[in-house]
Amino acid sequence: MPMNADHFPSKLLENAVAEFAKLPGIGKKTALRLVLHLLKKEPEEVHRFSGTMTQLRDEVKHCQHCYNISDTEVCNICSNPSRDHGLVCVVESIRDVMSIENTQQFRGVYHVLGGIISPMDGIGPADLEIDSLLNRVEKGSIREIIFALSTTMEGDSTNFYLFKKLKNSNIRITTLARGVSVGDELEYTDELTLGRSIVNRLLYEQFNS
Repeated sequence: MPMNADHFPSKLLENAVAEFAKLPGIGKKTALRLVLHLLKKEPEEVHRFSGTMTQLRDEVKHCQHCYNISDTEVCNICSNPSRDHGLVCVVESIRDVMSIENTQQFRGVYHVLGGIISPMDGIGPADLEIDSLLNRVEKGSIREIIFALSTTMEGDSTNFYLFKKLKNSNIRITTLARGVSVGDELEYTDELTLGRSIVNRLLYEQFNS
């Protein structure tokens, strides 16, 4: 039976459930369970929860270099002198940075595009951090770029677009080895497979020949 306003004993409860239900993967039943769980908590716990979310939204930054999430203007990866700043891994999202870092197989730095080219969703090159990537390359300190985007049609199209923009640059352009299956998103690839795909990466031209 569908849930409607008449089933809620409180408008405040209804409003809270509606907000939680806006989260991805959260239906109204799960949203109701979460809200009722919070109602059982002490007021200070709920205030701490809401305060943490508010602080995150108000204070979190995007790294000036790679566009990863950071507490400071430059993230702890880009500011780490032990990382290889000449090796840049291009990813779709912050979740992909986390997935690759969990493999402990990559010692370079990143560039987060903030998405992939998807005309069906109205996302074009201008909506992504592509110009900033090209600017990083123009500075001349990068020797290799690894394409680590999802192996979907949109991911492949974005790779090809980037390759066309970068192919005349004096840098090595590589892509993940075939350990990541076609259609996979990086965040759902196991760490061992992803780590091997990075270590055994291929030249982009070789991969697509």
